Amino acid sequence: MGTNELAPGMISYESLRLIDLVLRLVINTIFVFTVAKVFYFPKSRKKEYFFTYILLGFAIFMLIHLMDFAKMKTGIGMGLFAIFCIMRYRTESVAIREMTYIFVIIALSAVNAMGWELNTPAGQSESLSDELFSILELFFTNVLFIVMIWFAENANWVKGMSTKYVRYDKIDLISPEKREELIADLNKRTGLTIVKVDIGAIDFLKDMALIKIYYTENEGNDSALFKMPKIYE
Repeated sequence: MGTNELAPGMISYESLRLIDLVLRLVINTIFVFTVAKVFYFPKSRKKEYFFTYILLGFAIFMLIHLMDFAKMKTGIGMGLFAIFCIMRYRTESVAIREMTYIFVIIALSAVNAMGWELNTPAGQSESLSDELFSILELFFTNVLFIVMIWFAENANWVKGMSTKYVRYDKIDLISPEKREELIADLNKRTGLTIVKVDIGAIDFLKDMALIKIYYTENEGNDSALFKMPKIYE
């Protein structure tokens, strides 16, 4: 057998690397899309972040893969991506949930892109079955990511609180001694189970008060406003 011939069941390094890239890219695309579409988007409904997560996952995957191909140290790549978390896309304030999903997408894409040097040293051959076993391990790792995200998103035993601002017209109910009556009226009119209220600005000329209501998180849209719009401040 010549030096350039491969044993049965073996595949060249170049071919195996291409197969590895395609399989890893397919897995990464499927699971990044699942995280963005199935878990993030239904609650937040923010198309701009969905767009960001898909392209960020693809960009990080390709960049780490090429950095690995160029024999650059992984630490440099991970340090580069950590800058994204520090910067927090400084063009606007990013909520904690969005930042968490950004980190998950970065971690997921990095895991999917790395690992080639551990599988096949440069210039050597490996059987296709070994490569498929490695991809199976990678697939299982991605499934664990999905399971943990599902577990966190469906932690119904953790009761959080959401808030809304209300411009309230029954100004006679804002006194402390009528607080229970005020909450009962707000419960009826909003359909929420309100835990407490804070009284803000009061306008006696218009018989209007600004009230901040607190209610259980699973009863409303958690993408509601976190602060009062300037027009009402």
